[in-house]
This record gives sequence, C-alpha cells and structure tokens, in this order.
Amino acid sequence: MSTIPTERITPDDPRYRTVVDKRFNKRFSAEPDYVRLVDSTEAVITAVQDAVDEGQRLVVTSGGHCLEGFVSDPDVRVIIDCSPMKRIYYDDKMRAIAVEAGATVGETFRALHDNWRVVVPLGEYPAIGMGGHVAGGAFGFLCRTLGLAADYLYGVEVVIVDNDGRANAVIATSEADDPNRELWWAHTGGGAGNFGIVTRYWFRSANATGKDPGRILPRAPESITTFRAEWNWTDLDKQSFVRLLRNHGAWGERNSHASSPDISLWSLLMVHRWQVGKIFIRGLTVDEARADRQIDAYLAALNDGTKPSSALEVKQMSWLDFALNPFPDLFAMPPGGVSTKVKDAMLRKPLTDRQFEIVYDYMNRTEYDVMGGAFGFASYGGHVNTVAEDATASAQRSSIFDMACNAGWLSQSEEAESLRWVRAFYRALFADTGGVPVPNDRYDGTFINHPDTDLLDLALNTSGVPWSTLYYHANYRRLQSVKGRWDPRDIFRHALSIQVP
Repeated sequence: MSTIPTERITPDDPRYRTVVDKRFNKRFSAEPDYVRLVDSTEAVITAVQDAVDEGQRLVVTSGGHCLEGFVSDPDVRVIIDCSPMKRIYYDDKMRAIAVEAGATVGETFRALHDNWRVVVPLGEYPAIGMGGHVAGGAFGFLCRTLGLAADYLYGVEVVIVDNDGRANAVIATSEADDPNRELWWAHTGGGAGNFGIVTRYWFRSANATGKDPGRILPRAPESITTFRAEWNWTDLDKQSFVRLLRNHGAWGERNSHASSPDISLWSLLMVHRWQVGKIFIRGLTVDEARADRQIDAYLAALNDGTKPSSALEVKQMSWLDFALNPFPDLFAMPPGGVSTKVKDAMLRKPLTDRQFEIVYDYMNRTEYDVMGGAFGFASYGGHVNTVAEDATASAQRSSIFDMACNAGWLSQSEEAESLRWVRAFYRALFADTGGVPVPNDRYDGTFINHPDTDLLDLALNTSGVPWSTLYYHANYRRLQSVKGRWDPRDIFRHALSIQVP
C-alpha cells in the first residue's frame, strides 16, 4: 500500500529537480516530462502502466549512480524513482532477508548488521542504490572472501510488461522447479534496466538451512584493519614505477586463489596524474589475528626493489563503522559533483611491463592537461572465482583484478580533453586486442556495473568482438532469451541493454 502520493511530478515542482539532479555523473542530464516517486510494488505497476499506455519512454532510478547516461537520457520522458522503497526485513515464507530496491548499500549493511549480525558482500560506496547494484553482480571489499552479492541472491521481484502491454509483478527464485527461474538468473549479473523494474530482492546463502535469519547469510566481521600508503611521483622514475606495478600484479596473481590465506586482504591501488603528485594504496584485511604482519608483508612485496612507500597509516575499527564511511578521502566529492568517464577491464593476468610503461607515460605526458586522470586496480578473485561462468549471469569468474582508466572534470570546457586522454590511454593499453580487453588467457572482458558506451563505437573498439561478449561472454544468448520472454516489447532499454532476439 502506497503511503506517498504517486502523482506525476512536473518541472514546476521542487521534487522534480531533486529526482532529475540525483546523478553521480554530472556529464549527463535529462528533462523528462514528469517523474514519479513510488514506495510500493503496486505504485511501480501503476507508474509503469501509465507510461506504457501513454507511449512514453521510461527509466527507473534509485541511488542515481549509473556511470553512463542510461537514466539521464534526453529521450527519456518518465523517470520512476524507487528510492522511497527502503524496507529491509526477514521474510519467513521465503526464509530469506528481503531488501527493497530503494535501500542504499549503507542502509542495507546497517540493517543486516544491527538486526542479525550478517552481511552480503555489497559494493564499496554506501550511497549506491540496491536496485541497480545487485542486478549487475555487485562486488566490494569482501568479494575475495565471500564472492559477489549476486551469489547470495535467492529471489527477486520485478515489475515487467507483457506482450499485451500489461504491467504486473513477477517473483523469481533460484529454486530448480521455479518456472520463473531464468528471470532470477538474469538478475545475478545481467545488469539493471533490461527486463523490468526490480522492486525487491531476497538474500540467503545457497547452502543455508532453517529459518534463523542470523544463520542464513555470512556472519559480519567483528572488526577490520584498514591501511593506507603512498608513493611520491618525484621518487619514482619509469623503471621503479614499472617495478612497483609489476610487484603489485605478481602479489595479486599469487594470492587470488580461494585457498590462499591472503584472500582476506583487499586493496585498491590508485595512480593519479603527475599534477596530484601521489600514488596511493588503500586496503583492508578481515584477518584480525595476523593483520599487522599481513599488511607489512604485503607492502614489503610491493616495495621490493623500488622506492619504499611512505605515510603508512593503519587503523582497526568495527566493520559497520568502516562500511558506512569507507576511506573518506577516496569517496569525497567536490560541491556540485563531477563529470566522469570510467573505462573498466577485468584481468586474468597482471598487465605486462610494456603496459605498465604506457601507464607511466599517460600519467606523465604533458601534452594533455588532465588533472583528473587516474588509473587503478581493485583486488579481485578468491571466492568470486569458485563459481562457474554460467551459474550466474556474472561471467567474469577468472579475474584477479578489476582495472579502470578514469577521467573526472568540473568544467565542461575540460570535457573534450579529458575524454581524448582517457580513450587514447585505454586504447593504447589494449592495442594488441583492438583497443578493448577481449576475453582470452589474459583478459576477462568488462563489468556491466561499470558500463562504457565506447564499446559500441567501432572506431574505439576495433577488435571485431561485440560489446555483449565483453560484458557477458557466452551468457549473452541466454540473457536474450530471458529478454524475449519477459520484455518482448523492449520497454526497458538503454544504450547497452540486452537486445530482444
């Protein structure tokens, strides 16, 4: 039952701008005819049915963290905002914990911890909305020890539009005899905005038994230890820089198998342009018994044969305190936000020395004036890679790193130069495979929660391998089958959406 008005909110209403301007990436903007705030599945059905009956292009938002212009699209006429849908509770009938699509990652972490002392390995930024996050697979700080958030998805409720143009809600679960099981499977990494509007998820471990909500998901860590180290650009020439990144890659390759005791350590290495002057590493470990020794050994491995890092900072804190405010300097945003372009790649092997030299060059080249340029590696692997590629829609099950080339800018006058830099950088890194990380023995494609419409551009992707293979490998045809069954009219679409077969 709805408790808030669900009328059309037009541009003369202050609530309109609150929804339309709720976007992490300020590069894109939209001016829909109206927006709808919804707080129940019934309200979503009504909003969808109205838009379909009117022939209006619709999209859905919750946290507003889409990296591309899928929601902030000038062609969109209706935005349905699910952010009021925030209930999190134990569902006795499903024997699972239900989370509505408008809850944020932080709100979900808090409810899971405070109510049941459990956790789902969600993403790194607490303001992300659950609706789009989980459908894309979702990985975060605990992925190496626990896997993806989608690996704990038991069920999903989705508002779909059938072939007759009727909106209704469908519940799909992982049960082998569920006739809607393929719709559940598609939401374990198929990406948001493809099949319908997610209104609710249900979480429990695949091997969970019984009805105790405190035992159906992994126990939350009691505490964690975080660390931060840095290197100055002035202390690193090209040779020592390459050695540092080679050391980092070698450690990741040695310690990304699920049997490694060091999957308990997660890190993010960020290389900023020379104007920033620093290379940072931030990380954490959930192995409290050996945290200090583990961190020391990790940094010693990175520093071997090169200039040692400085400004080491180690802190112990509760899991929840960290999860609600992780690495504040990393996620701090300037007033008004930023425009950004993120180009993602999943790596099965470390980059080569030649590729590290390309990183060095693009971080230091002076013909580009791109202060907001950055390059990074997030730790991956561990229990993520214990799941078969086709068991979920998340096909990247052999990666040891998630790598990204990023550009961020504050003024529109900086956009063209920033895009030119980040596109040239990424294309140079993967020059041997047509400018993109074609799945092979070294690369694992790309991650749909970090979408990049450049992969559609045949001038930037000269590999001959379509974007759909980069994101979904062999799972794409199966996803198309789900699309044809549940969204035959292609109501739910965007630039990288699953195509009706």
